[in-house]
Amino acid sequence: MKKPPATSIVPRPPIVVIMGHIDHGKSSLLDYIRKSNVVAGEAGGITQHLSAYEVEHKAKDILAANRITFLDTPGHEAFSKMRARGAGVADIAVLVVSAEDGVKEQTKEAFRTIKEAGIPYIVAINKIDKPNANIERTKQNLAENEIYLEGFGGDVPFVPISAKLGTGVPELLDMMLLVAEMENLTGDTSLPAEGIVVEAHVDTKRGTSATLIITNGTLKKGMFILAEEAMSPIRAIENFLGKQVSEATFSSPIQITGFDTLPAVGATFHAYKNKKDAEKMQFEISKTKGKEKTKGAARIIPLADDALVVPVIIKTDVAGTLEAIEKELEKIERERVVIKIIAKSVGVIGENDAKLAAGSAGAIILGFHTKVERGAVDIAERFGVTIKTFDIIYELSAWVAEELDRRTPKIMGEEVVGTAKILKTFSATKHKQVIGGKVVSGILEVGAQVKIMRREVEIGRGKIDGLQQQKLASKKVEEGNECGMMVDAKIEIAGGDVLEAFVMNAK
Repeated sequence: MKKPPATSIVPRPPIVVIMGHIDHGKSSLLDYIRKSNVVAGEAGGITQHLSAYEVEHKAKDILAANRITFLDTPGHEAFSKMRARGAGVADIAVLVVSAEDGVKEQTKEAFRTIKEAGIPYIVAINKIDKPNANIERTKQNLAENEIYLEGFGGDVPFVPISAKLGTGVPELLDMMLLVAEMENLTGDTSLPAEGIVVEAHVDTKRGTSATLIITNGTLKKGMFILAEEAMSPIRAIENFLGKQVSEATFSSPIQITGFDTLPAVGATFHAYKNKKDAEKMQFEISKTKGKEKTKGAARIIPLADDALVVPVIIKTDVAGTLEAIEKELEKIERERVVIKIIAKSVGVIGENDAKLAAGSAGAIILGFHTKVERGAVDIAERFGVTIKTFDIIYELSAWVAEELDRRTPKIMGEEVVGTAKILKTFSATKHKQVIGGKVVSGILEVGAQVKIMRREVEIGRGKIDGLQQQKLASKKVEEGNECGMMVDAKIEIAGGDVLEAFVMNAK
């Protein structure tokens, strides 16, 4: 095999993933680094999509590349799959921990993801400008969670920073490039590009596009790209700023438009010099996928016979969010109601979605960061289809949980509210029986339905028409008191029987 020229193998800029708890300052850190405001444009202050950015930073005495690519992984727990995928493509992770709050549950989850990915990581102790910041306490807290920093029982590098003021951020960037140099990251510019799909979406005007990270090789106009089964000609390459470039190489985040189908987020892609080679590989992949689908077809989980099935259609603006919403819906469990996702796709909520929902009784269309076409609204109103759109994922899951509770079929159950032991019987006229007894638990009230129990077996039912306590008419008699009762019942009540007063409740 012919070796590539030595000049084609060059230092590769590191791909860095920022991870940590939801409000410990990941977005603020990226804001400062790229001098733009992401937080203000995100609903609820949460980064909802996995994105990629590239920055220039030249560190002293470091020979590695002076570019760094950042993957901004979302902070909300529903996006753990996306976070895990982010760590999978990254070379270095930065674990952001607040100097005020220390280690939180999502910090632990992020740490587990980093460990599973097996990549080096740096701890950024953020919010050191806050009055309650305590760096030493944070180091101790990290050690308690098996994260051992340099000088504190371990070898994990750390940098105290203030993402708000920028304190320590240049030193953090220096550390990233130093770790990259130690990892000896290199790439071969002479090879066709390969890498990972980090996001995909459908634009009604432009078509199907994807955000890609090149991990090796070079991508040029005129090539063809294949991400599993999805193929696209390379007519235009957009960098992360939206500017067109003639070619791109490793670690660069780019956007490609023109895929014949929506690429799977997390899929690996490969570039080919001509369409024939790309189509040949596409055919091979399709054959393999077809066999896998046949194998998996038998594994269908049956639904309970009495379960109420709620059909759901999910529409989002980007592919990565689809799986996050599915995961969130899987968490919502009810005994007698089941969510069934009948369709999911990227794009606006259109007439076809509304027609599909109209054909399924009680269907719900859930939209996330997407618009609803007027035609879809008209069809939904005509057929009573529910369409709800959201910008924040936990609001979506909360609404669905409430809706399922509202739709859960109610079962009426008996609740015993009082019991009385029969001490004596006095008279009986038709079904009216006058008896004496003692309330042993709860309360007996006029009008209450009762079960007549003999030796713990129900022999009949009746109703309390009247109560007397100390020879005075009473509406209710409480526990521990003796009373006289008039009971309407077809069964003859005898001394020693027990009356159980009950009410019907919906469960």
